[in-house]
Amino acid sequence: MEDKKINTKILKPKLDNNLNNIELFSEDIVDEAIFSLGKIVDCSLENYEADRINFKQVLFKNVVFNNITFRRIEMVDVIFENCDLSNVDFMEASLHKVEFINCKIIGTNLSESTLRNVIFENCNGEYAFFNYSNLKQVAFSQCQLRSSDFQNSIFSKVEFQECNLLETQMNFTSLKGIDFTSCDIEGMAVNINDVKGVIVTTMQAVYLSTLMGIIIK
Repeated sequence: MEDKKINTKILKPKLDNNLNNIELFSEDIVDEAIFSLGKIVDCSLENYEADRINFKQVLFKNVVFNNITFRRIEMVDVIFENCDLSNVDFMEASLHKVEFINCKIIGTNLSESTLRNVIFENCNGEYAFFNYSNLKQVAFSQCQLRSSDFQNSIFSKVEFQECNLLETQMNFTSLKGIDFTSCDIEGMAVNINDVKGVIVTTMQAVYLSTLMGIIIK
């Protein structure tokens, strides 16, 4: 699929060119632990739980997260590349200038989170949870988001580009100004008030009208 430029102005993570390897040991994974200026690559993180853990200027590459609960995690200037974060619990996270590139985020829990300047590119986020979250300057590009949950969220300068949004839950989230014209939105769950000002194709408008009980002849 041909890459397309993200239109939303999003600040990129700033990382040093020469990052040292960070070794994570069980005794280091504690509440409010801080990890910075390094890279975590080619490894598996398993069975860790910590509250308010903090990552600053960190690169995760080829990392598998298994049974990880990092609630209220804080991340600034962080890149995830080719990582598997399926089913991790990042509930109430704070993400600023973070990128997820070619990652699995299937079932990932980002409920009640704050996302600022975040990019999800070519990610599989089926069944992911973003409900009750606040997203500003966030882009989803060429992502699989089938059956994901964005209910009761706040969108500001959020972009969906060539995404699969089949059966996505968007109830009680204002979609004003959101452009879905390059996405598949069949089965998307929305309320009538949610779609005021949404940008869709003619065919998508016909689908949305059926949700409102409008009969088109």
